[in-house]
Amino acid sequence: MAQKMTDEQWREFVSHGTRTGKLSTVRADGSPHVAPVWFLLDGDEVVFNTGKETVKGRNLARDERVALCVDDDTPPFHFVVLNGRARLSEDLGELRHWATRIAARYMGEEHAEAFGARNGVPGELLVRVAIDNVVALTDLTG
Repeated sequence: MAQKMTDEQWREFVSHGTRTGKLSTVRADGSPHVAPVWFLLDGDEVVFNTGKETVKGRNLARDERVALCVDDDTPPFHFVVLNGRARLSEDLGELRHWATRIAARYMGEEHAEAFGARNGVPGELLVRVAIDNVVALTDLTG
């Protein structure tokens, strides 16, 4: 039987390894748009970067509401959904710092600087999502 994760459990789960988040944003017509993102937790915020002119970037500039799903698709199956509101920044120092940290998680420390340099540039956005609500379940088939 599925069980709710504690605060500590869901934070550990979403931060484990290289799990991507599936980010849902709101299109101009109100329909959802979903795309995978690399991310980190920073306290009670999710941090990621995206291009200013991507569908995600344009959606976030217009409507700050987001949902991020992180899951484990192997039995016994677990998932976390984080809902919140995004704040956007184009500060290059901050963007480069976080792009490098995020790259370290997903590509390893040896490639972090190169990816940070590639992604921490004008035209990119640093996105911080203040987490308003968490749904976190473990052992869905247990």
